Amino acid sequence: MRHLNVRILMEKATILVLFLFSLHIQKIYTAEIDLISDSKFLTEADTLVSPGGNFELGFFRPGSPENKYVGIWYKKISVQTVVWVANRDFPVNGSSSATLRIISPGNLVLMKGNDTNDVIWSSNTTSSGNVTVQLDDTGNLVVREGIGEKILWQSFDYPTDTLLPGMKLGRSFLTGKERHLSSWKSNQDPAPGEFTWSAETSGYPQIILKQGTTVIFRGGPWNDVWFSGDSASTRNIVTGDMVINETEVYYTYSLLNSSVISRLVLNSSGQLERWVWVTDVNKWQIFLQLERDFCDGYNICYGYGTCSSLTSKRCSCLDEIRFVPRNQKGWEMADWSGGCVRRTPLDCKNGTDGFIKYSNVKLPDTESSWYNVSMSLNECKEKCFKNCTCMAYSNIDIRRGGNGCLLWFSELLDMKEVPDSNGGQDIFVRMASSELVHEKKERANLKIILPVVFLGVLLIGLSSTWFHYACRKRHHQQLRKDSGEFFDVGRSQRDAMELPLFSFSTLARATARFSPDNKIGEGGFGSVYKGVLEEGLEIAVKRLSTTSSQGLDEFKNEVICISKLQHRNLVRLLGCSILGDEKLLIYEYMPNRSLDLCLFDKKRSSQLDWTTRFNIIKGIARGLLYLHQDSRLRIIHRDLKASNVLLDKDMNPKISDFGMARSFGGNDGYMSPEYALDGVFSFKSDVFSFGVLVLEIVSGKRNRGFMHSEHDNNLLGHAWRMHNEGRSMELIDTSLSQSSNSSEVIRSIIVGLLCVQQSPEDRPNMSSVVLMLGNEGILQKPKQPGFFIERILHGADVSSCSYPTSSTNDLTVTEVVAR
Repeated sequence: MRHLNVRILMEKATILVLFLFSLHIQKIYTAEIDLISDSKFLTEADTLVSPGGNFELGFFRPGSPENKYVGIWYKKISVQTVVWVANRDFPVNGSSSATLRIISPGNLVLMKGNDTNDVIWSSNTTSSGNVTVQLDDTGNLVVREGIGEKILWQSFDYPTDTLLPGMKLGRSFLTGKERHLSSWKSNQDPAPGEFTWSAETSGYPQIILKQGTTVIFRGGPWNDVWFSGDSASTRNIVTGDMVINETEVYYTYSLLNSSVISRLVLNSSGQLERWVWVTDVNKWQIFLQLERDFCDGYNICYGYGTCSSLTSKRCSCLDEIRFVPRNQKGWEMADWSGGCVRRTPLDCKNGTDGFIKYSNVKLPDTESSWYNVSMSLNECKEKCFKNCTCMAYSNIDIRRGGNGCLLWFSELLDMKEVPDSNGGQDIFVRMASSELVHEKKERANLKIILPVVFLGVLLIGLSSTWFHYACRKRHHQQLRKDSGEFFDVGRSQRDAMELPLFSFSTLARATARFSPDNKIGEGGFGSVYKGVLEEGLEIAVKRLSTTSSQGLDEFKNEVICISKLQHRNLVRLLGCSILGDEKLLIYEYMPNRSLDLCLFDKKRSSQLDWTTRFNIIKGIARGLLYLHQDSRLRIIHRDLKASNVLLDKDMNPKISDFGMARSFGGNDGYMSPEYALDGVFSFKSDVFSFGVLVLEIVSGKRNRGFMHSEHDNNLLGHAWRMHNEGRSMELIDTSLSQSSNSSEVIRSIIVGLLCVQQSPEDRPNMSSVVLMLGNEGILQKPKQPGFFIERILHGADVSSCSYPTSSTNDLTVTEVVAR
């Protein structure tokens, strides 16, 4: 019995020793290190912990066990919440080992195993001294050099989807570095999604949320307390700051209570969310979500319209006495795309305009604005008053007595009513002198008018109205006489345009009398010149030649069509002018000119990496969708091609040239089969042109004149052949081989082939195209394209086209020649 007890005791002791040893092994396996140096590195079994234990860096698997990433998450929170990812574009395969370490000369890298030649991600830093890597308690991973702790690199400069306290969102003008948030592709995939939150600096800086290149939410301009139009709901837990100077622009925030854990996240659905950790219930609680309501959508009510979530009609004109809907019927049917216009036109040149104050509004989009931080409000008013293109002004700093000056030089867009007086601001809008009398004063005057003088007042009113009309008529006649302008359209068409008429002399001065040095384009319609107006605004002037195929009808058509259109992917028409035979259109200036000049030029095409090309494809699709479905005119463009797509400073596409929108007559566009054969045009004809354009953008080859050297296919036939043989990636421009996303490329090619199918009924509409480009669902299998041309050699060349000949009268046989 004694031996039995001893044996039992020995077995228990052995089990205890093995258990303690296993704990030791477990502790080693989950070792925590304080920093990474030349002698220390991070494996999948290690984590790097901040000194105070707030944050932890290590390897994680967001969903699929096949992929692992290096990321940072909260250490003391039970729910793993990742706030930064290093290799979000390049996951490590689950079967491969990986190491995070420093390699010479001072570069932090993530590599497979210990192979320095197989680097997955890198900080791209160099140093001549010792380098260490440490995770700060703010959640910032920092690469430092030497004893002086010079910062070589930090994760705060490369945000992913989360903005932590102390991080900067903005841009440095000295280094060109831009810090912005980009959503995860999905909840399980940290690759960059299609949503971004960034600082826009083209005018007075503002923070905007984009889906691709389309703005979907805009925070109003910073007023030295908060963003204009924002409610005070989050100001009890965070305080924000916006730094704007000559060297940098950025937004940052800090927590009012250091014990609170809060983060700002751009989720994969495009929602901007502020979360707070609630310890008592051990979970994250959402504190704020943008967009909060209908009126947070960007530019819901268009020019001079204000949005209100407190009323059922949602949109109203800024002032329903002085502004009226551009399209009253559409307005009544919740089609606000026309926005509002002044009831009485401005008369700036006579110096009689004034300003009316509107309160408690979210200030308009500042993309076309000017600012000065030191001006007083009175100085700001004088500055705006002296410039006829200035439409409104406001102060920047509401905290220090209303200093600072902000001017707007175009339609006032994206305004909303803010019931919270702490969020709304005052804006002073330019008005004609006749609109400056306050309506209360008018009602008071009416009350004291005696019935015995009613007839006299009526006569005076009629006389005044006649006199005012006569003066305005003489003024406009004199303007046309002085400038030599004459626009031969009906009154309803002139009213429909709502565009300024420029004098020929003004445009001649702006373009140095149409100097050849200022010419930036030329075509069958004439020439395009770069110009600069006296107030410094850059413009593009389209000067139609007297021999142009685009005559007066097309000219009027383009003016009337495009003046009614407002979309970020459509070029903006600023005005027009006619002097004798001279017909001119004035557009916003596009620094990168037309797509064809970049796409088909070997040197310039390098500017168009795959991300840029894919954004251009999606932007053109959204612009066409607006023309076909969302604009109140529902326009068929009829002349979509690479030369009619312009690129702004950020390479965003803008569709231009609407002269053919109702009378197609050129021979240069991507003509659909049904028009070439039967003269029939529809929305699906634009879809065909879009499909050709997509294939051109992917391949970098012109459709016109392309003939493959081996099988003599044209571009459509070549793309069709490559797709059927499972070799679609061979179609891609050779300069993109290192930067392309294969799934996006193949998806674009399939969408392009779906758009160029022979039968219009088989082609998708543009709403389906936009959906297909933005999602990862299974696509339909495309049928053979129209104008699929192939030459087959059997002793002699035989040309054939797969699209059948056709005629509208069943009597004529037409030979089809592809363009």
